[in-house]
Amino acid sequence: MESSEPGSSMIYTGVASGGMLPPGLTEEEAEEIQVELTKVEDEIQTLKQVLMAKERHATELKRRLGIGPLSEIKQNFTKGWHEVQCSNAYMRTSQTLGDLNHRVTSSNLYLTASATFEEIGRSDAYKRTQETLSQAGHVTSAAFNSMGSAIRNRFGEMRNSPSFKSFEDKVENMKYKVMGQSNGESDHSPTSNNAPF
Repeated sequence: MESSEPGSSMIYTGVASGGMLPPGLTEEEAEEIQVELTKVEDEIQTLKQVLMAKERHATELKRRLGIGPLSEIKQNFTKGWHEVQCSNAYMRTSQTLGDLNHRVTSSNLYLTASATFEEIGRSDAYKRTQETLSQAGHVTSAAFNSMGSAIRNRFGEMRNSPSFKSFEDKVENMKYKVMGQSNGESDHSPTSNNAPF
């Protein structure tokens, strides 16, 4: 194959691939078909160029109108959703679901279950259970509050105990010795009793 001119399709040199013309096709017919193919491909190329120019022009017009890509997507989505809602399939589905909902809510089973739940909600047993659970919640909350207060008080007592004070003094002494030595100070604390840790 060889090119007839720049930008055009390839033309047959009289022989198809494999060195032979397709069966029932003369060389003259192959050349006519090739010329027609070249014209069609040139038209396609021209149409592509025209389409690209039109798309650029449309984009420029939208920009001048203030229609950005985001508003265009929103418009397309709104239009698409409207088309879906107007479609026969959507309408049939919506109608079917509406009918199904009506059948379910008007069925004896649904009405019986609804009435049963309402009766349960009004029953003394339900009300007693609800009150008992509510009281249990209040008692549990009060118990946790009391326990928290007791723990807080116990820690306060421990902090004021002589053994905790002794431990606290030893930690302070150790801190003073370590920090004092690293800063070049002597290892004697004014509050230290020089007792080993």
